[in-house]
Amino acid sequence: MCDERQLADMARSPGAMNRRSFAALGGAAVLAGCTSAGEPAQAGDGVPGASGVLRSEVAIATPAGTADATFYRPAQGAHPAIIMWPDIAGVRPASQQMAQRLAAAGYAVLHPNPYYRSVKGQQFADFASFMGEEGFAKVGPWREKNTPEAVMADSKAFVAWLDAQDAVDTSRGIGANGHCMTGSWTFYAAAAAPERVKAAASMHGGGLVTDAPTSPHRIMQAGAMYLVCISQDDDAKQPDAKDALQTAAEAAGAKAEITVYPADHGWTVLDSPKYAEMEAERAWARMLEAFGGL
Repeated sequence: MCDERQLADMARSPGAMNRRSFAALGGAAVLAGCTSAGEPAQAGDGVPGASGVLRSEVAIATPAGTADATFYRPAQGAHPAIIMWPDIAGVRPASQQMAQRLAAAGYAVLHPNPYYRSVKGQQFADFASFMGEEGFAKVGPWREKNTPEAVMADSKAFVAWLDAQDAVDTSRGIGANGHCMTGSWTFYAAAAAPERVKAAASMHGGGLVTDAPTSPHRIMQAGAMYLVCISQDDDAKQPDAKDALQTAAEAAGAKAEITVYPADHGWTVLDSPKYAEMEAERAWARMLEAFGGL
């Protein structure tokens, strides 16, 4: 997960993205399958947007209360489900756009608010706002509530909700995708519902290898597929993590693809100052391949 030092480095990055430059991404190749305006489809409650993807704002009962989320799915048919969490800056247009793009590839995508225990809905307009509004300090108390046990309880609730939707093909497995702080959550989802969550895709996820009994690498599941995309700066800070993950996967009988990318933490997120299109597209393609086996 990005820390305050990395955030300061992002702010100094010559490629730091502001709202204007993010809006300009609307016509970029990375947005293939999304709306031409560079925003998520605004149609909801069964009305398809320009991409042919349906979008609905939903509420899901969990042991901790009611989670707010957005549900994207193709306009017709039943499809494998994906839980797609945003990064530390939470749900916002960039993360919604990524969820919509995944749905356009043929998936029923649940995009939950990771901070629903504390706040509802969008809290930051983009990553630039997160950095400019002392977002790290603001989300700190919210983030502390997302213990491994809490995330696993949420994952069970999300899986149950997805399995009750007509748009979900329950004969197929479920995938999980997370970025930054939620990269580890994909491991928790697979551990919480091993009979349903069969693929976990962690993009520059933090805290994957720790000394805690609940460390993600200690709870890998037999038969599950783990796609672990590590940034070069995270690898430099914890160079042994990739080997520990590979060893843990082999011991658990899990499949794993663990790769260090020549890009810095945050490179897969559209509005991140460290966004790197070529490597982001490479990671996206690997994720689609992993989910293709659901």
